[in-house]
Order: sequence, then C-alpha cells, then structure tokens
Amino acid sequence: MAVIATTLLAAVSACSATRTTAPTAPTATSVASTETAPSPSATSVVATAPTSAAPSSGAPTTPATTQATPTTQATAVTQPVLTFAPLAAPVAAVGTVTHGTITVGALVRTYRLYIPTSLPAGPVPLFIGLHGGEGWADQFAQTNHIERLAESNGFIVVHPDGVKITGSNGEVWNGGACCGRAARENIDDVGFINALIDQLTATNEIDPHRIFAFGHSNGAIMSYRLACELSDRIVGIGLYAGTLGIDTCQPSQPVSIIHIHGAADQNIPLAGGVGPEGISKVDFAPPHSGFDTLAGADQCPTAVTSTSGAITTEMRAPCVSGSAAMFVTIAGANHAWAGGTPLRTPTVGAAYADYDATAQIVSFLLAHPRP
Repeated sequence: MAVIATTLLAAVSACSATRTTAPTAPTATSVASTETAPSPSATSVVATAPTSAAPSSGAPTTPATTQATPTTQATAVTQPVLTFAPLAAPVAAVGTVTHGTITVGALVRTYRLYIPTSLPAGPVPLFIGLHGGEGWADQFAQTNHIERLAESNGFIVVHPDGVKITGSNGEVWNGGACCGRAARENIDDVGFINALIDQLTATNEIDPHRIFAFGHSNGAIMSYRLACELSDRIVGIGLYAGTLGIDTCQPSQPVSIIHIHGAADQNIPLAGGVGPEGISKVDFAPPHSGFDTLAGADQCPTAVTSTSGAITTEMRAPCVSGSAAMFVTIAGANHAWAGGTPLRTPTVGAAYADYDATAQIVSFLLAHPRP
C-alpha cells in the first residue's frame, strides 16, 4: 500500500493561545493560519470526573445534552506523519455533547457522546475513545482533541468511562493483566463496549464497516482486548502506549492496527516488564509482541521500516481483507499522549509535542474500513 509523508495537524499547548495550523491540502511545506478551537467538552464537565458505576436493574436513562463551548487553543506541530485517508483541518467542536448511561449486568455504565453539527448522508464512522488508567471520558476527550476532527470530517465519537477506582476520581479498564479494580473484579468491559455499540447503532446511522476503537495506556490495553475478543464489531484499533494484556488473541475477523509508542516510555517500556514510573506494577509483555500477534492473525507481510527524524515506522501491508498493521516508535517520547492537550499535567512530564497521535490514528483507521 502506498503512503505519502505529509504534515497533519495537532493541538499541543494551552487553551488560551493562538493556534497555528497547516493547510487542508497536503503540501511539502506548512502554511500558517489561525483559527478558533474548542474545549472538546461541555463547559461544566471538563474538569469533573463522572460518578461511580453503581448497581442497577433499570433501562438506560435519558442522557443530558449540552453544546460544546469554543475557546482558543494553540498548536505548533512540525513532525510529519503518514497520510492514509486525507483529513479536513480540525475546526471548533461546536456539535452536541451528550452524557448518557447504559445498564450492563449489575452496573450502570456512563459515556460521553459527540455528534457533529452536520453529518454526510448515509452511515458514518464511529470512533470509541478509551481513556488511560485513572482517567475518565471527559478528560480523554480534552486530551486527544478528536472531536474537532469529527466536526470537520463527519464522524461520531463516543468516550466511555471505565469503572471507578475506590477512593479516587479516576477509572480503569479490564484489559486482562491490567488494571486495578476492573481487572481484579473481572469487569466485563468487552460486554459494555458491545452493548454501547448496540445502543448507538440503534439511535444513529453508524457504518458497521467503520467502527474503530482507540485508547491510551490502560485504554490502549483495552483496545487490544477488543480487537481480540470483539472483532466482529471492531474493524480497527489505534493506540498510544499500550500492550496486549491477555494470553490468547484469536480474532474471528481481521482487525487493522496502528500502535504508537514512545521509546522513552517508563510506564509501559518498549522492552516490557514493570515500568519504573508505572503505578500498576504490572509485569507487561513487550508492546511489540501484541502488535506482532495481531498482525500475524491478519496474515500481514514482513514489515517495511523507515525512519524520518525521531519517527520510525514499521508498515505491514497489505494484510488479509484489506487490513493493515503499523507500529510507530517516537524517539524521546514518554508515556503521555503525543500531541495532546491534557486536562492536567502528566506525572511523567509533558507530552511529545511534534507528533499528532490523534490525526495519525484517525487517518490510518479511516483508510482501512472492512469490506
């Protein structure tokens, strides 16, 4: 599969600065312009963690709906990424933000849904964003700024919440080996995501050939699990700083994957093991092993490797049924979401600023629908 190196867009600094962006059409050099960008969540909920999942036997409640409120956000990303599906420039996320609930087993689960102000005719893609350990839906939506791309490119985004950590505002997912309460209690997060897809497809015109999951850290580990255990629904996954956390991965259908990892990650190190800065103290499998497992299941060819500056890309394509697998290593990048705008300063330090993980993931996944 042919790929072309171009400059995409990212949001990487404070919400009060002027944003510099590249042009919509790919070019060899960047052209500066300015625009107003949004806070990717409703004004009253960005900094508030959701309430804990609680036992219930009731039906899904009526979600609360608010309008996203634009603010000014800055970015100055120069690192080129690979363009697979062309993306329109991100714009203010002025669509509708909905916070809803769904009952799965004995738990009431929560989520944040973003619907753009207008959508193209016919079924549209769905992106499922999975926050990291101790994160939550609104927090991850602000960090990854995907709702701005959803507004300009015509797709729907849902950010579900994990289960509450006891004594904390944060939440976790059961990715298998990690993390926390979700793993200890064997919470059925695969069942939750499956039920959430059912609910959203019943109320929105979602294209089943373009349902993608993407995640960070614990959410990246969960994304791998979805690829392995929910491949009849999940068409592709994109992740930053994760690894495979289950022993058996036998997807029933091919699942495309883009895995991005910082070479300086001290939470989930590239070599695997217990990260010196990780709080889970889990002995992680080397991240590349999970990627190789999924690429092998997709019957992908041997990787073609290229390096441009700090970015090393291993591309394995074409794989069976038009799927593809790509592993990206960023020299000097840590565990924080590359190119993100975090709600709070990451304990691991500032994120790598010159690479837009969100734009790269979206471009890759949109280019690999299921036939």
